[in-house]
Amino acid sequence: RCFNVESEAELTRINEIALAHGTQAPVSIRVNPDVDAGTHPYISTGLKENKFGIASESALDVYRRAAAMEGISIMGIDCHIGSQLTSIEPFLDAIDRLLQMTDQLAGEGISISHFDMGGGLGVTYGGEQPPHPSELIAAVKGRFSERNMTLMVEPGRSIAANAGIFVTRVEYLKYNDHKNFAIVDGAMNDLLRPALYGAWQEIVPVCRREGSTLVYDVVGPVCESADFLGKDRELALAAGDLLAVRSAGAYGFVMGSNYNTRPRAAEVMVDGDQQYLVRQRESVPALFELESCLPD
Repeated sequence: RCFNVESEAELTRINEIALAHGTQAPVSIRVNPDVDAGTHPYISTGLKENKFGIASESALDVYRRAAAMEGISIMGIDCHIGSQLTSIEPFLDAIDRLLQMTDQLAGEGISISHFDMGGGLGVTYGGEQPPHPSELIAAVKGRFSERNMTLMVEPGRSIAANAGIFVTRVEYLKYNDHKNFAIVDGAMNDLLRPALYGAWQEIVPVCRREGSTLVYDVVGPVCESADFLGKDRELALAAGDLLAVRSAGAYGFVMGSNYNTRPRAAEVMVDGDQQYLVRQRESVPALFELESCLPD
C-alpha cells in the first residue's frame, strides 16, 4: 500500500504531512512515458500533453528529491497510458521505458520494490479484437522474471464492462423526413459514454419482435442533442419494448448524474437463476434532501 504520486507538488505535500505526524509515507511515483495508446483522446493518459503523471525526462530528478526527503519512503514506479487499448505493443513500450529508469535508479542506490503497469486493456464493444488478458500477461512477465520486483496490474473495464447491461424502455417512436427516433426512458445521465466519447455499444431488443425493421436513432428525453444511446440502429420496435444496451458494466452507472432532475436507475445483480437488488432506484424527493431554502 502506498501513495501514487502524480506531481512534484503532491510529493512535497505528502512529505510535509508525514513529517508533521512523525512518520514516513510510502510512495510510488507515476511516470508519464509519452506512449501513444492509440485510443480516444479523452481516455489517453500517457502522452506528454496529458495531465497525468510526471514527465519521463523529469522523473529521475523527482526520485532523487524523494530519496532525500525524510518523510518519504520510495516503494515503486507506476504508469497508466490509457483506456480501451486493443494492442499489447503500447503496454510493452511503456514498460520498457520505465524499466530503463528503474535500472538507472538502482545504479544510484534507489531501489524499486514494485512496478504498477496500470490498466487499460480493452474489451469488445463492436468489432474490436483486443488481446485476452492472458496474452498481455504472457507478453509482460518475461520482462520481470529476473527482477526482484512485484508486478501490479489494474484491471477494471476488462472485468466489468461485459458483465453489465443497461435496460431501457421505448416510450415513443417518432418519424420525420430525415430520421426515425426511438425515444427511450434511459438517457445520457444514465449512460454517458455515447455522448461523451461517441462510443458505440450494441443495442438489442430484450424480446425480439417479428416484423420489418427500420433504422432508428435511440435517444433519451434529456434536453441535449448529444442525448443518444446509439445512432443508425436497425431494429423492429414498438412503444413499450425493452432494449438492452450491452457492455454497460464499466463507466456506466459510475459516470451517471442527476442532470435534468433525473433519478438514477436501480442496479440488479444476477447470479445464475437468482437476482438481487443491489442498489435501489433513486426517487425524485431524494434528489432534494440535501438542499435547503434560504431563511426568510
